[in-house]
Amino acid sequence: MATEPTKTPRSVELPEPTAWPVICAFGLTLLFAGLVTSLIISFIGLLIGVVGAIGWFGDVFPHPRHEAVPVEADPVPATSARSVAHLKIGEQGHRARLPILIPPFFSGVLGGIAGAVVMAFLACAWGQWKYGSIWYPINLLAAAAVPELATAGVETLKQFSFVGFAVAVVSHFSISIMIGFLYIVLLPMLPAKFQWFWGGIMTPIIWTAFIFATLRFVSPTLATYVDWPWFVVCQVAFGMVCGFVVFKQEQVETMQSWTLAAKLGVEAPQKEK
Repeated sequence: MATEPTKTPRSVELPEPTAWPVICAFGLTLLFAGLVTSLIISFIGLLIGVVGAIGWFGDVFPHPRHEAVPVEADPVPATSARSVAHLKIGEQGHRARLPILIPPFFSGVLGGIAGAVVMAFLACAWGQWKYGSIWYPINLLAAAAVPELATAGVETLKQFSFVGFAVAVVSHFSISIMIGFLYIVLLPMLPAKFQWFWGGIMTPIIWTAFIFATLRFVSPTLATYVDWPWFVVCQVAFGMVCGFVVFKQEQVETMQSWTLAAKLGVEAPQKEK
């Protein structure tokens, strides 16, 4: 049974610090990481997670562990002559939720298409320069969904394939437009002074690292033949063009202060005052 903390006139009772939740979370992380790496990692994660869960359970049952923490004297707040700007209050009476302004949805489509065109041009230029065929990168992209291309060699990938071309165009532009929509949400939340860096360079590098770690499970052929330095160049070029197009569009107010009827587009007569 947990011992009761000794209270003093100037103390409060707070939960006792414990590291078991962190240990349990680390075990669960290893458990799921092992699903795409090795079963040994999953087994180790399972053991760590069970130990962490047992330790965590012991801290709260049958009685939660607490400790008495001394209360310090309230510090005298320092005064300042500077003033601060307050958030605008929404029309319906609630506080404004940031961001207040976002790019319109069609800017994500324009940005995704513009980035897709630039990325496709660079990829085809790389295919022509290194393999003497613009169809090589196109077929390489389509190999994730076309079985005959997934097992094809270099010479076959250099030849024109109508199915590969159609699949590559649809998948390339669809994914690019979805990333364009992501930029609509992402750019307003980035530091305004370094949006070009975080949106155009760091974000593409981050998703390229994720693709590098998972591509061999999605398309082994693409993972084998892809030129990663040039792939990074294409991704950064896409991010900079897409981010530039989205950023340059005139921003619109969010619908956070609209009524439900206004959001649904319901027209109703206004009450006479």
